[in-house]
Amino acid sequence: MSSYMEKRHSSLREAERKAEQLFKAIEEKQIMRSGVTEKQINREIYDLAFQMFGIKKYWHKRIVRAGKNTLYPYRENPPDLTVNDNDIIFLDFGPIFEDWEADFGRTYVLGDDPIKLKLQRDIALAWEEGKAYFRSKPDITGSELFAYACELATKYGWEYGGPHAGHLIGEFPHEQIQGDEVDNYIHPDNHIPMRDPDTNGHPRDWILEIHFIDRELEIGGFLEQLLTVD
Repeated sequence: MSSYMEKRHSSLREAERKAEQLFKAIEEKQIMRSGVTEKQINREIYDLAFQMFGIKKYWHKRIVRAGKNTLYPYRENPPDLTVNDNDIIFLDFGPIFEDWEADFGRTYVLGDDPIKLKLQRDIALAWEEGKAYFRSKPDITGSELFAYACELATKYGWEYGGPHAGHLIGEFPHEQIQGDEVDNYIHPDNHIPMRDPDTNGHPRDWILEIHFIDRELEIGGFLEQLLTVD
């Protein structure tokens, strides 16, 4: 591996490690609670991230979704909700650590509703299955991995909730470097092998995200993290 790739992977790995630390602190401080709005939780997490790491920059909008808002994918902007007792909540944050991007998402369940807890477990299991499938297919395309994510949703008794199942990640701002084409997403129309290099000949690194929903119950669960860097 080249020195550039060693630095890149080390930086991405460290960015995700810090994101994990942030999410652990969110749990310890019980920021995810009923009686407050999604925006209030968002502000508290922003303040905590600044206290812990001095983070002011995020490469994408910070997402806190509760209740029926967990049905919505990233690009939607549903009205701000107040978190209720026994709600399901997910976070999707993209903090920047020393110019390297993290993208981390987790789902939380308030209370002991068995269906919501099953959803929380299922997305974690499905994420690991998605990673194993990616590793087993050297020439896998974005469209193939997206199709597999949808199959996993059906397997676990849910519907896949988003238009894609992940995207490229890298040095900020990767979106200006890579663009917003479907080739940069784990998308049904992306037929390029995910392990193909970028225009500079460098390997591309990916985030895998799993978003399962139940429209009738108006609940969704979301999990994302690095796919290509251990």
